[in-house]
Amino acid sequence: MNILKFAGRAALSAIFIQSGIDSVRNPAGRAQMVERAGLPEPELLTQLNGGLMAGAGTLLALGLAPRSSALALLASLVPTTVVGHAFWNAEGQDRQGQAVHFAKNLAMMGALLLVVADRE
Repeated sequence: MNILKFAGRAALSAIFIQSGIDSVRNPAGRAQMVERAGLPEPELLTQLNGGLMAGAGTLLALGLAPRSSALALLASLVPTTVVGHAFWNAEGQDRQGQAVHFAKNLAMMGALLLVVADRE
C-alpha cells in the first residue's frame, strides 16, 4: 500500500467521519437547514446522511473500496453543500462564512474525484 495514498485518504476521511458521527448523535442543528430546504423528515435525513458519511469515510480511510466510498461521499456532499452552505441566500458575515464553507466543500469534492479517478 502506498503510504502517501493511505495518509491522503485518512486525512480526507477525518472530516466525514467526525461530522457524520456528530450528525447521527446531534442532528437538530443540521436538521433545521434541511427543514428550511423543504425536505421531508429533516432529522431522519440528517442522521441517514451522517451515517453514510461516517461509514463511507471509515471505509475510505481504511482503503476498503476507496473508489466506491469516495463516490458515496461525493453523492452525499453535493446536496449537503447546496443545502448547508447556500451563501447566495445569506447576508453580511454569514454570507462570507457560508461562501468559505461552500468553497471548502468544493475542494473536498475535488479530492474525492481524484480518489475516484485513481485506477491503481
